[in-house]
Formats: sequence, C-alpha cells, structure tokens
Amino acid sequence: MALICAVASVFILMAVRESATDYHRQQLVADSVRVVQELRRKGVPTSIPDPGEAAIQLYNPVGTLVAATPDVKGGPPLGDFGTPNIDTYAIRHLCDMPSFPGECRMVLAFPIDLANGVWWLYAASPDVPWYVSGPLLGTITGGSLLLVLLTALGAYRTVNKTLAPVDAITDKLAKITASDLSQRVPVPHFQDELRRLAVTANQTLDRAESAVDRQRRFASDASHDLRSPLTAMRAEVEEALLHPDEADWQETGKALLESMDRLQHLVADLLQIARLDAGAPGRNDPVDLSQLVAGELDRRPRKVAVNRRLTPGVVVRGDRGRLARLLINLLDNAERHAEREVTLVVERQGDTAVMEVVDDGGGIPPDQREMVFQRFARLDAARTRDAGGTGLGLPIARQIAETHGGSLTLEDSPKGARFVLRIPLPG
Repeated sequence: MALICAVASVFILMAVRESATDYHRQQLVADSVRVVQELRRKGVPTSIPDPGEAAIQLYNPVGTLVAATPDVKGGPPLGDFGTPNIDTYAIRHLCDMPSFPGECRMVLAFPIDLANGVWWLYAASPDVPWYVSGPLLGTITGGSLLLVLLTALGAYRTVNKTLAPVDAITDKLAKITASDLSQRVPVPHFQDELRRLAVTANQTLDRAESAVDRQRRFASDASHDLRSPLTAMRAEVEEALLHPDEADWQETGKALLESMDRLQHLVADLLQIARLDAGAPGRNDPVDLSQLVAGELDRRPRKVAVNRRLTPGVVVRGDRGRLARLLINLLDNAERHAEREVTLVVERQGDTAVMEVVDDGGGIPPDQREMVFQRFARLDAARTRDAGGTGLGLPIARQIAETHGGSLTLEDSPKGARFVLRIPLPG
C-alpha cells in the first residue's frame, strides 16, 4: 500500500503540476495582453500596476525600459530571447536570473507592433514547484499515511483471523503426549492450506497412534512368547532339583536345549522384525530366484518331498539374504502343514517374477487367510502341528516382500495352502 500510495502521489503531483503550469502560463499571457491593450488604447504608460505574482517590463524599439513593475524596475531585461518571431510570443523557463537569483521563472517575450516600431514586453511568473503547493503535498501525504495505517490494521486483523487455526493446532499439539495420542487437532471450515495442514497433521497422528499401538501389542506379545520357553526351562530345572536322584539329567538337558532353540529362534525373529520396522536398507543386487530356490533345497534335506518347477533366468533386484529368509520361512511353514509333498514354482508372468509355495495339507479358510500374516497370530492347526512356533515367520516373509516392492498373498488352491510371491522385474 505504501508503494501504491507513493506511485499514485507521484502521478497526482505530476498531473496537478502540469495543470498548474498551464494555468500560470495562461495567466501570464492574459496579464501581458491586458498591458498591451492599455498601451494601444492610452499610449505609453509611465508605470505598470502590480499584477500580482507577475513581473513585467516594457521596452521601446530602441531597447529602452519605459515601464516596469516595482520589483524589476531599473533592472536588466528579464530574458535574452535573441530575435524571436514578432508574429507570436515566446515562453521559456529560466533560472538564476539577475533579478531573481536562485529562483526559476516562466518568462514570456511578447512583441508589440506599433507605428513607430516593435515594442517588447517581458513578463515573468514564478515557476510551479515539484510539490505544487504545501497544502496539496500535506493532503497527499496525510491521505497516504492514513491509507497505509488502515491497510496495516486490516492486514493485522486479517492475518490474526487467518492464523487463529494455527494457534489452535499448536495448542492442541502441545497437549498431545506419547501416552495419549487419541486427541486430534481442530480442522478449519474453509478449504485452504490450513485445512490441508490440519488434515495432514491428523493423518500423521493416526499413523503415530497406530505405530504406538503396534509397538505396545508387539511388546506384549513378545514378552508373552519369551516367557513361555523361559517358564518351560524353569519348570524342567525345578522338577529335576526337587528329585535330583530320580531325575534323568540327560532328558532334562535335551528339554532345556529344545526350549533354548525355541528362545533363540524367537529372538532372531524379533531382531529381524525390528530391523524391518526400522527401515534398515538392504542390498540391491541381481538375484536369480530359480538359483536361490535350488540352492536352498540342495543345502539341506526336507522332511517331505519337494516338487520343483523352476524357470531359469527369473532375475530380480534385492537383498539375497532377505529373500533367502523369505523362502525359508515359506518352506518351513509348508513343511509343517504338508501331508506328503510341497510344490515350489518359479516363473515369469509378464513383467513380474512369481514364486509359489504350495503344500497338500488341510489348507486355510478364506476368512482366516489374512490372519496368518499378523504377528504372533497362530491358527489352531498351526498350534496342533507345531506348538513351538513363534507366529512371526509369515509376517516377516510378507514384510520382506513389501520391502522389495512386491507382495505375498495366500491364494486359492485345490488342496492345501498356496502362498504366492510377486516381485516386479527390473527394467
């Protein structure tokens, strides 16, 4: 607003000054014409009455000053115009004239053609200053300051009203703590950036609350599963100590080793889950899925027969160690539930690498297929076949698939469970 007022003031002053200059020019010409008419009607005057701001001199054809206003009487000519055209008058803007040092004046040279020759009338009027007049400059300045002040007050109130939702969001965020993430920031009514900010903040709080809830459930489930093998180990030791003479220490040691193995597997799974949740970056190397599967199957024998249908050259990019962990988890799960055999397929489907692990067991009902991917979730069939499982193998496998930009799902099969891994091929 200050800039607009400054530009507008300049244009106003320029326009008013132009108008004032035209007015002064016309007034100067009118005063000169009046003197000329008096000269033609009454003859040569001995003096010229004070015409106001104008200073006038009258020279005869030989260049002698015959009449003048009091302020320039006896002084030099007001201007040196050379030999101007006698058919019209001439006007110039002159500064630092001998009669008016330090000032600028509008000077007019008016030729008068009489019988005895050409007489010259010189008239000078004060030039219009850049500010035109003090009252006008004061009015423009005062009006500009008033507009700037009103604009500042209006902007202050508008900004305060606009940022009021920000203050409300800030106050609400200050009250939200790690122990209470259920509160949400107020959402403004208007469809603007602040509403999008509030909606995004609430979405962030939703994700934070979900993450904290998952961590709490994870800690609760992990503590429960860690407590089970420790309780079993303690019971074995206490029972042996109660009857040391009758205890079979070799069998007790085997039972302890089994519990320790289960505890070790659980801790390894928990560490893997923690690394995946933390977003720890993996390698990005080319991995041939068929070679990976063949190598894992050849590395150790399985309890059931494994049918292979491996298409060579199905190469994805990713972390070989994590993909091997995914494969092992799927194979272990299929082996636990299979009756006689497991089928493992690797093939290319368009721009996607597909790996299927199918067992001929009892299968999983459609309404429970997503449940098996929940952490520590174990169906009744799984508990019956393997009471020592951790319930983390399949969730880890799915999370590894997602970190590779793929998916792991449980799909329809004529018999048993059919796990399908899909990973986009590079390029």
